[in-house]
Amino acid sequence: MLLLPPQDGVHWLLALALNGVLIGLAQRLPLLTRAGWIHAGVLGTLLWGTLGWPAWLAVVLYLLLGSLVTRLGYRRKLSSGLAEARGGRRGPENVWGSALVGTLLALLVPAASPPVQALLLLGFAASFAAKLADTFGSEIGKRWGRHTVLITSLGAVAPGTEGAISLEGTAASLVGSGLMALVMLALGLISGWRAGVLVLVVGLLATLLESLIGATLQRRWPWLSNELVNGIQTLLAAALAIIPVALGLISLD
Repeated sequence: MLLLPPQDGVHWLLALALNGVLIGLAQRLPLLTRAGWIHAGVLGTLLWGTLGWPAWLAVVLYLLLGSLVTRLGYRRKLSSGLAEARGGRRGPENVWGSALVGTLLALLVPAASPPVQALLLLGFAASFAAKLADTFGSEIGKRWGRHTVLITSLGAVAPGTEGAISLEGTAASLVGSGLMALVMLALGLISGWRAGVLVLVVGLLATLLESLIGATLQRRWPWLSNELVNGIQTLLAAALAIIPVALGLISLD
């Protein structure tokens, strides 16, 4: 079980100072924009303050893995018009589109009872597993997907189309979700192989649901940005992990 840090002023000041120093050292890395690094510092402070270094490290590893897969085949994706903007650097909208749900769950953990804490941490893990699954599937699918289809009709579409999936991209999503589940297990944010399998499956399922939203609602509503869809995806992942366990439909014992 994760040991929560003391929720006092000294701990929060330490979290703020450590993240300020680390962001200052890391901002030269081509992972985030300048504003993105500032928001990442806020995110890191909140995670370190509420859950301690394991949650902070889990999200750092999520960022590194996501950035790495974004750069795979980047020149080919750039020439095809499918590469991420800004050389793959994420901005504040990307930071919070991916991490807002997980951060809100983390903020609730210290005040919750132990059984509820375990559920909140399960949702935390699932939200980031879903997001890494989405990143892996999208980036691998755009570069190496041989037959891309729309999830609603299975008709052939161009890579990068909202709601498009491929066998290669779906397999990559499974890998991404699995990697994040392993990270959460290794850092003690979730415990037991059943929880790990649940996070893996939910991460993949939420990614497929995100593709469904992209193929239907996002096409009809221009205001439904990729960042909003990311937030919806992570919320779905957290709910799909928490609700069945809370209702006793799935046992993790």
